[in-house]
Amino acid sequence: MNLRTFSTLGALILVASCFAGPIFKGTEMKNFDGNVFQNRSHMYKGPSDLLRFGVGSLSQSQDWPKWRENETAKIPAARVNAGIVVTYINHATTLIQVDGLNILTDPIYSDRASPVSFAGPKRVRAPGIAMSDLPEIDVILISHNHYDHLDTETLRQLAARQQTQPLILAGLGVGELFEENGLDRFVDMQWGQTESTGDIEFVFVECRHRSGRGITDQMKTLWGSFVINTPSGAIYFAGDTGYGPHFKEHGEEFGPFELTILPIGAYEPRWFMADVHLNPAEAVQAHLDLNSKQSLSIHFGVFQLTYEGVDDPIDELIVALAQAELTPESFWTLEPGDVRRVNSSDIPR
Repeated sequence: MNLRTFSTLGALILVASCFAGPIFKGTEMKNFDGNVFQNRSHMYKGPSDLLRFGVGSLSQSQDWPKWRENETAKIPAARVNAGIVVTYINHATTLIQVDGLNILTDPIYSDRASPVSFAGPKRVRAPGIAMSDLPEIDVILISHNHYDHLDTETLRQLAARQQTQPLILAGLGVGELFEENGLDRFVDMQWGQTESTGDIEFVFVECRHRSGRGITDQMKTLWGSFVINTPSGAIYFAGDTGYGPHFKEHGEEFGPFELTILPIGAYEPRWFMADVHLNPAEAVQAHLDLNSKQSLSIHFGVFQLTYEGVDDPIDELIVALAQAELTPESFWTLEPGDVRRVNSSDIPR
């Protein structure tokens, strides 16, 4: 019985009921009915589903280690003036250094992915790059407002450590939360909206997920993925998403991609998680749909959010790649702190 997982989930649900984030206030549009944002296909999980998920964790969730040590910490370069270099930090946090710009995705350095410090999913690995060793960050991408992807304490620390606040890009309605935390350089984006920094263009695009930092703000800010168009090629940051036709559409519109950054963890049980999280086989299919030359795995092995074991995403990815006749070099799994220069022209499909 995994009582630790069940008690953690129960505590998180209890405290979440006392919290809520700011919400988007606007008129109806293609993905907003005037009250909540919507995916193109209906998905709904109610209180009974949450209870079933929590009770099931007693017998079905795997035990995780309390802690895993990283290898010796590494220090990234201050800038990468040509080409694409990516560093896996932890969970969905990566450092993308491309053509002189430093981009951070969904940064989380806190011990818990939670609205409180005493309950909720607790990390089992430290970030692979200490915050003090990060270079100056120019742009932060926030895929959605869940606590494991939008950590306000981390954002405040990142802003305080440099003279100019990073520009934060996120979905509609999220900016008010940044303002509440003293962050004033941000843009709230609708699907299809574009923002540019020099020669680099960011497009906020559709994905299949949801949002909410409490009970009353569910689906009331926008979630999404990012396409990053650069002189060195296109990059795709998925954030969090279930599988859907958006991958093939984005591959056709924006691809081929030099690099895609795709989640492979937090996927069991499928009856509960398939709407919003890829499993490793679906991530491999997304890699193909996106016409990606290389992919990086994220969203695994740091916070226990669902039932699967800590190493299951890696093991299942290896199987899925073999079944798709892809090489491991085309879809990386890196240790926290590992750095990889993208040179996809030499990688076989």
